[in-house]
Amino acid sequence: MEVLRAVRRFRVADAAMRHRAQADMHVNETDLMAIRHLISCERRNRVASPKDLSEFLNISSAATAKLLSRLQASGHIRREVNPDDGRAQRLFATVSSHDQIHQALSGTHELLMQVALELTADHQAAVVHFLDAMSAIAVMPRPEMASVEMPAGPLKMNQ
Repeated sequence: MEVLRAVRRFRVADAAMRHRAQADMHVNETDLMAIRHLISCERRNRVASPKDLSEFLNISSAATAKLLSRLQASGHIRREVNPDDGRAQRLFATVSSHDQIHQALSGTHELLMQVALELTADHQAAVVHFLDAMSAIAVMPRPEMASVEMPAGPLKMNQ
């Protein structure tokens, strides 16, 4: 039970961190997720499209259009015509959004990374296995104990 309590404490703390970032940037949760997704795509040299963003956020194309208009009007994103398909758009976070995200989250992310790097390889593998198993259950529409498929891999840790 203590492990689940620790997960709950982390989820509450993570939500508080995201709420601080939202307040700092004057955006809602979906806006912040969209901006972070665009920045993540840029870091991986991927170009995001409205369809990609809609799928990532699991929202309709109409909701995505409203979101993009709101983010563009507030200066958080820029849209470009896709040179390969003049009807399609490419989406990018603005330099200002990059700076705001960095200012709001970078110190925290650096400390979280430090904690993760302090774990042994075996502990890292166990944590990844545990969180992947929890995630698999959390996204199930109606978890049934008989049909739960756990991610492959041992949970043993060599100490």
